[in-house]
Amino acid sequence: MIELAVLDIAGTTVEEHGAVYVALEQAVRAAGGTPGAADIHDWMGADKRAAITALLTGGTSRAPAPETVESAFADFRERLRAAYAETPPAPLPGVPEAIATLRAAGVKVALTTGFDREVTDALLGSIGWDDGFLDAVVCVDDVPVGRPAPYMIFRAMEATGVHDVGRVLTAGDTVRDLRAGTNAGAAIVAGVLTGSQDAAALGAVRHTHLLPGVAAIPALLSLPPATRAEA
Repeated sequence: MIELAVLDIAGTTVEEHGAVYVALEQAVRAAGGTPGAADIHDWMGADKRAAITALLTGGTSRAPAPETVESAFADFRERLRAAYAETPPAPLPGVPEAIATLRAAGVKVALTTGFDREVTDALLGSIGWDDGFLDAVVCVDDVPVGRPAPYMIFRAMEATGVHDVGRVLTAGDTVRDLRAGTNAGAAIVAGVLTGSQDAAALGAVRHTHLLPGVAAIPALLSLPPATRAEA
């Protein structure tokens, strides 16, 4: 019996058209970095400050000054805000229904993200997920270290009162999401194919399932049709 589903946001539950990674690359380049597509790919799903620090460091051993990182991070947030204003994020198809079905069946639902709280609150508010739609939302600035560390998953368990990691499902669209779920010891670690990383990339790391999307989770858990209809 799964008691808690811990789901990523961008690319997993919310379609944001890849804006986060475009904004990340642009902000790093504006700060003097020269990231390639593979570099951005490696940092998908990560704490954005950590990603900016690593991408500005590049292949050298000289970390950027803290003020440079903060300036680039502020630039990233502004670029992302502008991108979301131009092309608003939206729930991925079937995800609101899947979340409602899970919760109706007694499964708590928490979102985790590499975004900070300010970005996350604005994003979820824009799609109407800020008023009792979820059981918990955990941001990267709520924990000491972001993915692939398992701490956001553990914080979601703490916030929802779930004690047994063997009753936790995690789902995400990046390799870091899967590694975080594995590091947490979750019973189900599902990769979803709605984001920027394909089945080959996700299948190369430990997982229990690859799914077309979060909308497939209720069927994976064999929730009764009556429960799905009621949701």
